[in-house]
Amino acid sequence: MDFQDTGGNGTPVVFLHAATGHSAMWQHQFPAFTAAGYRCIALDRTAEGFASDQLEALATKLVLPRCHLVGTAAGAIIAVDYALSHAARLRSLVLANTIVGVQDADYLEMSQRLRPSPQFDKLPADFRELGPSYRAANAEGTKRWNALAHAKSRVSYTMRNRITYAALQTIELPTLLLTGDADLYMPPSVLRLFAARIRGCESLVIPECGHSAYWEQPEMFNRAVLQFIRKH
Repeated sequence: MDFQDTGGNGTPVVFLHAATGHSAMWQHQFPAFTAAGYRCIALDRTAEGFASDQLEALATKLVLPRCHLVGTAAGAIIAVDYALSHAARLRSLVLANTIVGVQDADYLEMSQRLRPSPQFDKLPADFRELGPSYRAANAEGTKRWNALAHAKSRVSYTMRNRITYAALQTIELPTLLLTGDADLYMPPSVLRLFAARIRGCESLVIPECGHSAYWEQPEMFNRAVLQFIRKH
């Protein structure tokens, strides 16, 4: 099991990367969260078994106390799956730039309208996952993102729970939903669909940002997540 762990006695914050990339994608988060006194852990998932079981195995291996769980994109789907099975392990849940894994028929139909397949899936990863403002303004950052994103194969995942709107309504953990205003997967209107179904959740839309807020707007992302987890 591969993972990064800053160690220390701080409250753990566990980061779950997208299907694209790996744990090194959190390089803009570890210094900021460590400086704030937290222990940062990022898991590199494998394609074997349930991804939430891999996270539970890591929590057991490290004897983690209750932690904050931060997931982006597919990592946030796994975070939801984990929260549905292991809520007692968690202090809070941050779901960033994600389709959440909802399986309701009306949601899946809407998703097909947003991202017609197979055409959408054939587009370059940086086009799908980085917003146009970032790609236009930050050539070097886009290059670095691409290098990390393609360093490992995309990691498919399976979920232990069937995630539905009804399942989201059972989540009682403090939850932050976060997206970019130019996210092709979770535009603000989709964020509001989820926010209406997770009781008491907070939400934030980051301007000039696509599907990778943690990378495109790390200062805004870090500030928002740190403000949220400090309350819990």
